[in-house]
Amino acid sequence: MDWFIIYILIGLAVGLIAGMLGIGGGTTLVPLLVFAFTNQDFDSTKILHLAIGTTITTIVFTSISSLRQHHRRGVVRWDIFKKATPGLIGGTLLGTFVADVLSSESLAIFFVLFVYYSSIKLFFDSNHSTKRELPGVIGVTFASILIGIISSFVGAGGGVISIPLMVMCNVPILQAVGTSAALGLPIAVAGSIGYIYHGLGESLLPALSFGYVYTPALLGIVLGTFITVPFGVRAAHQMQGDSLKKVFAVLLFLLASRMAWEILGT
Repeated sequence: MDWFIIYILIGLAVGLIAGMLGIGGGTTLVPLLVFAFTNQDFDSTKILHLAIGTTITTIVFTSISSLRQHHRRGVVRWDIFKKATPGLIGGTLLGTFVADVLSSESLAIFFVLFVYYSSIKLFFDSNHSTKRELPGVIGVTFASILIGIISSFVGAGGGVISIPLMVMCNVPILQAVGTSAALGLPIAVAGSIGYIYHGLGESLLPALSFGYVYTPALLGIVLGTFITVPFGVRAAHQMQGDSLKKVFAVLLFLLASRMAWEILGT
């Protein structure tokens, strides 16, 4: 019960971030779950796979809650969503096959490097960078496949990549945030299916696991996110996002460093 309460508290924080920034919260949630699972003495060879699988499954619920709030405000670009969805699903499923055969150390290295890159990109992102138009269906599909693959490796909804790409292509920041919330749904659905499938029958997983999804963590986090996602969306529409992005970038950098120490240092 103590850990279930902790999972709810984690969900409260992640839901606020997801609503404000249009991301599933995976880059924040995976390190937090790694710390939690480590302190519960789960098998170290399965901790990262379990953290990523659980995280990407929570994004199914986070994305639904977040995109509903953004859709009500008319900032979801459904034309982009329709073009990107096939590539996102294909890339994410492909990525889960690759992630399943990678060791925890390899997956951890990829995750930490990805979060470092994301935090630096967020911190130094400029609204005055060179703009271009959105590519056609082929270009969007290719980008979506790459986003899906990377997202499946790190348990993210793809927003850290898709938002900067959309802003760079003249999509207003609020539309990019709202559309990113929608794009996280096909990534999360495909990713959760992949991680559940590959984890079925695996030994050394804790009780109450469903594949690589630890259900007590899933339920607690989802309960927390449902409470705070609407507040995050409201905050995104009421305040300037630049300083918020910088604070979040610093948080990501610190979490990645702590995770690198926790996993790679042992």
